[in-house]
Amino acid sequence: MKIDFTGKRALVTGAGKGIGREIARVLTECGAKVVALSRTQDDLDRLKSEIGCETITVDLADAAAARRAAQGAGVIDLLVNNAGIALLQPFLETVVEDFDRVMAVNVRAVMVVSQVIARGMIARGKGGAIVNVSSQSSSRALVDHAAYCASKGALDQLTRVMALELGPHQIRVNAINPTVTMTPMGELAWSDPAKSGPMMARIPLKRFASPRHTAEAVAYLLSDHADMINGIMLPLDGGFLTT
Repeated sequence: MKIDFTGKRALVTGAGKGIGREIARVLTECGAKVVALSRTQDDLDRLKSEIGCETITVDLADAAAARRAAQGAGVIDLLVNNAGIALLQPFLETVVEDFDRVMAVNVRAVMVVSQVIARGMIARGKGGAIVNVSSQSSSRALVDHAAYCASKGALDQLTRVMALELGPHQIRVNAINPTVTMTPMGELAWSDPAKSGPMMARIPLKRFASPRHTAEAVAYLLSDHADMINGIMLPLDGGFLTT
């Protein structure tokens, strides 16, 4: 099965590091012209030198700036809402400002960026595809992850509503829900063997995911091979949710 995005433009948020960087790389390998969005210019400069993408620097926690960035991306056929942050705190010590920032980046920015891109898709009348990068934590509670778990649960529901309302315009919307992935953010949360060991023990495959796993699943859901897939939350968890 060959995935060919030749002639397509794809916007990838959070493309500077980790999963987003690998998504940008895979979509480029499939022929897409990638517009990479991140808050760190140095990361974007390195990515541009590697894959030849367009770049936009923005902090998605700023709703107005997120909207301007999406508008500045131009014509977009494929959207990947990958940007996300995790500010880890015990529930009783969760700070309101940190909770709000996590929700702003992980949920509100998805709404804002997707509104802009979907309106463009509707105006052109050719449909499109959107993938939101969620997490297994949308349906399983994790210690010290109150804000993160809440944000990913909200993202799953936002994905379902987007699929319902955008489907009639031939815009498919799906989510990917990975297990622990060894990105810089993943290493921050799971580098301690005392913490990662019990988590890995709950995964039947006995291993964590790599960014490539998510990137290839995203490419599939964006492609015409997934033309009748709309509104799903695809676990990419090695069987974690079966335990």
